Amino acid sequence: MEQQIRTKLQELAEESYRAFASALIPEVGPMMGVRLPHLRALAKQIARGDWAAYLATADGEWFEEVMLQGMVIGYIRADVEEVLQQVAAFVPRIDNWSVCDSFCSGLKITASHRPRIWQFLQPYLRGAQEYELRFGVVMLLNYYVDEEYIEQVLALLDQIRHDGYYVKMAVAWAVSVCFARLPERTMAYLQHCSLDQATYSKALQKIVESRRVSANDKEAIRAMRSAARSLGNA
Repeated sequence: MEQQIRTKLQELAEESYRAFASALIPEVGPMMGVRLPHLRALAKQIARGDWAAYLATADGEWFEEVMLQGMVIGYIRADVEEVLQQVAAFVPRIDNWSVCDSFCSGLKITASHRPRIWQFLQPYLRGAQEYELRFGVVMLLNYYVDEEYIEQVLALLDQIRHDGYYVKMAVAWAVSVCFARLPERTMAYLQHCSLDQATYSKALQKIVESRRVSANDKEAIRAMRSAARSLGNA
């Protein structure tokens, strides 16, 4: 099956798209140049068949092969514990933001099992590896930014300490999503948070750039950015 899948991916590859995509993900390994809609269609097909055999033997030499594996996990229909076993096996394979974010967005099963998956995510949110942490943070911003979880989400984000660029950017992104959905709660958090300088600055920037934030709130955030700059904190 592995060779058949690789052959199919090679048939779908486009050199022009490879050049475009590899520029967006400079840290990625070998890339064929397969567009995401093609990968999703193939992942759905695999998920309808013997997906367990595929995931047990799938290679990860190419970027698209790893992306495909993550997508298949998102499409399989199985007990939540079985899915989480596959998630746990896959997370260490994540080595770039694109695979991470696509994988998280595909784990729709989370919406039906939020308490269980919240528990599952906690070790990742305390992890030392850059992309394990990013996985945890992106899962939070995708599935847990609401009235029920907002205070816990903000508390977790505030505890993250990691020098990795893609962790800092994920935390800033998550804070901006929190603000867009629950501005009052997040504003109160921003006034006493413990985010490092770079993450705090990027979070404020993302809030200002968001189309989901009101003009009045953006003005307040701009004032916070100016005050932070004057103190040398952003």
